[in-house]
Amino acid sequence: MNYQQSLLLKWSNVVALLIVLVVNVLSNTVPINGQTAGEISDRLNVLFTPAGYVFSIWSLIYLLLIIWVIRQFFARPADEEAYANIGYWFIISCFFNVSWLLLFHYEFFLLTMVAMVGLLVSLIVVYRVIMLTPHTSFLMRLPFSIYLGWVSVATIVNVGVVFNSLGFEEGLFLSNVAWTILLLVIALLLGLWFTHSFNDPFYSLVLIWAFIGIAIERQGEYPAIAMTAWACAAILGAYVVYFFLSNKKVYG
Repeated sequence: MNYQQSLLLKWSNVVALLIVLVVNVLSNTVPINGQTAGEISDRLNVLFTPAGYVFSIWSLIYLLLIIWVIRQFFARPADEEAYANIGYWFIISCFFNVSWLLLFHYEFFLLTMVAMVGLLVSLIVVYRVIMLTPHTSFLMRLPFSIYLGWVSVATIVNVGVVFNSLGFEEGLFLSNVAWTILLLVIALLLGLWFTHSFNDPFYSLVLIWAFIGIAIERQGEYPAIAMTAWACAAILGAYVVYFFLSNKKVYG
């Protein structure tokens, strides 16, 4: 492995993130193909989609990524090693981020699944590299804990997008309500496993944020989904509280 990050790689990370930020702004202000992501999402009506305010988490993710990219110019040795070992995986994640946005706005829904899985896999690689590099700082991994948590939610939503775009709005084999409840339970188990395995409560906090948003969004028309989402938020929230009270070391 390399232990020093090249200047070219540092600036490539900067440019890649700038492209992501610009395309994201344009997607909501122009908007791309004359429609916002929210308008498309409302039309597809995926029941796992949380309330609109939940998507404000993107502001936090991008703020943390901006800090992460700036820090590479002043990184201490352990962080410098992690940046170098990540190589071009962060840039690859940016490529999939932008690709997903363009594909979604132009309604190539099947291809959005390819882009979303690519984004998820690239973030897993980045997270794992940081995790396996000894003595990295807290701010080295935090952005990707939150980013990975949100993309995990987004991947589940994207599966629903693909199914609904193919005409399975009422579900396949199971009803759409049953599928949503099942996916909520799977997401809960994922959060419990991730926090336990990697000492990472921040990933679970993102899932809790999504669970609450789903409960609020569905409590009128789909009470079973709302109750399940509230229960998942409560169970995962209790585990996160236990994590902190038991004095476990974050990322330890």
